[in-house]
This record gives sequence, C-alpha cells and structure tokens, in this order.
Amino acid sequence: MITIVDYNAGNLRSVKRACDAVNVEAVFADHAAALLRAKKVIFPGVGAAKSAMELLNRTKMADALRTLVQSGVPVMGICLGAQLILERSEEGDVECLGLLPGRVRRFQPQDATLKVPHMGWNAVDAVQQHPLLASLRPGDEFYFVHSYYPDPASEQVVHGVADYGGRFCCALGRDNLFATQFHPEKSGQIGLEILKRFASWDGSPC
Repeated sequence: MITIVDYNAGNLRSVKRACDAVNVEAVFADHAAALLRAKKVIFPGVGAAKSAMELLNRTKMADALRTLVQSGVPVMGICLGAQLILERSEEGDVECLGLLPGRVRRFQPQDATLKVPHMGWNAVDAVQQHPLLASLRPGDEFYFVHSYYPDPASEQVVHGVADYGGRFCCALGRDNLFATQFHPEKSGQIGLEILKRFASWDGSPC
C-alpha cells in the first residue's frame, strides 16, 4: 500500500487515480501519526512552496517525512514535492525539508518566446541509472507544469534532465528517496510505468 501525503497542495486525486490504474492501493495521510505508519510514500503537490511548508511544519508532517526518509521508507516526490525535498526555495525564500542539498530556482529564460510557467510535454533524458527510470527510452516525454525547478548541489543525485531554455534537473534522488519535477500521473502510460515501478521498489538505488 502507498500513502499519499495530503497537505492541501493539489493533484492528490489524480495521483490516487493513477495508482488505481496500475492496481496499487493508495490512502491519504493528513497528519503526522498516520504518515509515520506508512510503508511507502508519494509526496505530490502543486502550488506555492511557502504555504506548503507552513502547513507541513504546523502539522508536524515535515518532521515525519524526514523520519521516514532516514528510516529507509521509499519516498517519491512529485512536482512541488520534488522541490520541497531540497534545502531552500527561491519561491518566497523559504526553508524546505533539507532531505537533499540544493536550492529551488525560478526559470529565467533568455528566449522571450519561452513562457513561465513551463507547461506541457517535454522529453526527459536519463543521465544516471535508477530502477524507477529503467523503462525510459530516448525521446520519451512527460507532462510538466512549473515555474521553479530543483537545482541540487551535487550532480550525483541527478537522474533525469529536460531542456527549457537550458537543461535542468527533473528527476533526482538518493538511496530510498526519488523525485520528479514532471507529473507521472499525467504522463500517460510511461508515467504510469514509473508509479508501477515505485509500488514494487524496495528503496534500493540500483
């Protein structure tokens, strides 16, 4: 069973429907005690980093997420959930969970034809092997909706990149933690494959 973190940050139902589509049971957790009982966690989200972190801190779910990652529970972040695992976000200059070193930065494309937010389908290239990206093929596209992107401090945690006026990290992780800036739950069959792989993943990076 997968536990989906419910912190009023959107797209939760679409993640649940995607889990249903690959025959994976999923439940919601909206407080720390329920989250700490999880055996596997999806940390999704859309919206603003500051309000999200305020709620996570107020409900103690921020500490619960840190505890789960430290204890080896497989955790997957999506979109805002992929940003909040870093140390700090330029969106509101807010301190995040600090599960991986790095910052979240706003797109500032030099090409005036590139609009922010970045919305739509974009090819993702795997730059480092990971069990959740094992089915990725050159040219595979995923759906993005975001104005900010993760910029980890170490290339060792970068697993996938995309290009929007320059290459940026869109899949990152270490040990039992993995996250994608794109939305697997909105990316058709190739996205569902990632969720299916996560459901059977034991948290090992290889």
